[in-house]
Amino acid sequence: MMRFTSLLAAAILALPSCATIDPLQTERSQSGPLAAPTGSPVARHGALAIVGGKIVGEDGKPVTLRGMSLFWSQWAPQYYSAETVTWLAQDWKVSGVRAAIAARGENSAITHFDRELEKASTVIEAARANGIYVIVDWHAHTAHPEEAERFLTAIARRYGHLPNLIYEPFNEPLREGVDWSRDIKPYHERIVAAIRAVDPDNLIILGSPSWSQDVDIAARDPVAGTNIGYTLHYYAATHKEGLRAKADAARRAGLALMVTEFGLVEATGDGAIDLASSNAWWDWAEENHVSWFNWSITDKDESSAALKPGAGPSGWTEDDLTESGKLLRGRLRSAAAADAR
Repeated sequence: MMRFTSLLAAAILALPSCATIDPLQTERSQSGPLAAPTGSPVARHGALAIVGGKIVGEDGKPVTLRGMSLFWSQWAPQYYSAETVTWLAQDWKVSGVRAAIAARGENSAITHFDRELEKASTVIEAARANGIYVIVDWHAHTAHPEEAERFLTAIARRYGHLPNLIYEPFNEPLREGVDWSRDIKPYHERIVAAIRAVDPDNLIILGSPSWSQDVDIAARDPVAGTNIGYTLHYYAATHKEGLRAKADAARRAGLALMVTEFGLVEATGDGAIDLASSNAWWDWAEENHVSWFNWSITDKDESSAALKPGAGPSGWTEDDLTESGKLLRGRLRSAAAADAR
């Protein structure tokens, strides 16, 4: 409680005299972190940290989160609900969810800040109630530093006292004309500093060029700070041994990795499932304690979608799930059962 009280006091003192405090922020922050449900992932692992290139729980043991990413928030808003998060926690047995807050186009968080902030808040509150972890992903392919800083610091002010919050400030920087040290690292340094001014502890997971695949390049010139990891994105039918070699090089250099987005199919998000490659990636992740979040919970008519068109926000039967959705649900439930033993 000391950490939260001091942070709140500092935040209030830092406000200009003419500023007003967000009532929703005050109400949520003053309530403090609720106790996670007994036996839930957050109850077992507590606040996460990065030690020795691995993500660990409060007991110092490596933690592997397994979960689902929601789709672009402006295009599948029906799944940004407590109902969906609760169903994923209770039926799919996820240990985390990812809110992909859209930062692209006229209908995104850049132009509809308050609406998208409330979507993220709904997912965070539901994750807290179910005792699972939650990634707030600024889902962009090009840099919008001012908007990203505003959004993620708003999240930090509301929820930075919670132990289950994870930040992802840049989903997938592009490849062409983008350099890690010149372009992406300075962006991350700005956003990390802004988050850390409010939330000094929770994990921040950074993207790299080439759609968050150049983790080996980032490892040669990493961002300074504590509890900073790096995301690795792959699509199993497209990315195979070569990308795992880049990931292993980054790990050997000391980076902690988290797969915040992957698919069982091609990088287009469509095409046939490559089960052999998917299993190779899962084996690699489990062996190296690399957390993974699948893309995605949506009913879009593409093979990476977990749901068939028209599926509701929860209560999904086998008939509601795509081939990908069935495979993911089975894998998640099996992993959760193994963890419980």
